[in-house]
Amino acid sequence: MLKKNFLFLILILCIACKTSKLPSERYTQVKIKLAENFENNTLKIDLKNPLNCPVRVWIKNPNNALQAKFEKVNPILLKSKSDTSFVFSEVKEYNKHNSYSGSLGNPLKKIKNIKMELPFPKNKEYRVVQGNNTDHTHNTTHSKYAVDFNLKINDTICSAISGFVVGVIDTYEFGGKGDKWKPFGNFITIYEPNAGIFTQYVHLVKNGSLVKVGDHVKSGQAVALSGETGQTDIEHLHFSCLIPANNDDDEMKSIPIEFIEGYQSVDLKKNDIVKK
Repeated sequence: MLKKNFLFLILILCIACKTSKLPSERYTQVKIKLAENFENNTLKIDLKNPLNCPVRVWIKNPNNALQAKFEKVNPILLKSKSDTSFVFSEVKEYNKHNSYSGSLGNPLKKIKNIKMELPFPKNKEYRVVQGNNTDHTHNTTHSKYAVDFNLKINDTICSAISGFVVGVIDTYEFGGKGDKWKPFGNFITIYEPNAGIFTQYVHLVKNGSLVKVGDHVKSGQAVALSGETGQTDIEHLHFSCLIPANNDDDEMKSIPIEFIEGYQSVDLKKNDIVKK
């Protein structure tokens, strides 16, 4: 019996150590195809957007003179499924250390308010875990109007709108407390092109996406399985509606949600029950 208890303790310690370690690799949903060519003091950069939504791209380089040239074009706006090229002349030093960052959406597009479906199957009801503008994690521009529902691990998540899948990350396995875990949550992002609104479904279980980038989904369609990855120590679904923000600090911002079932995100509080 002592030996069995000892082995059980070792197993628990191994699991705890495994889940407390942050992932070694960080993934991003915005994957721009690019090519660089430098000759005769001229740098040519080709950019291609493979997504069914607009994308903004920032180019950076530690060389101040080259960065000054990039600042004249940053951020670069690529339309859906489009490409473009930039030529920078009189580049005296090129160290091949360009870095690229991207964000979804066109901040100049006029946003149309549309109603959303609750992000789970019909005839289901769930409890609100966290409402709008609360101190725990819904207190930033990006998350202010998000709503957390107490979906359990492997519960079905449904799309709140019809649109295109423009982001999928589902390779992470664990979650934990603290901001350090924020980049490591699985999620999918769906874009409604007429309204210009993105919906995001966060904390998916590992390999929990039922769709892939480029898919067109219908409102109410099953798109993912809920989980407990990223910045959380409880299983739940973090749901938000996002639009592009016109700044470098937080390129997306959340907006209030009106559900077709009659609920308003701004009115939902912890422990409220919502039914579809």
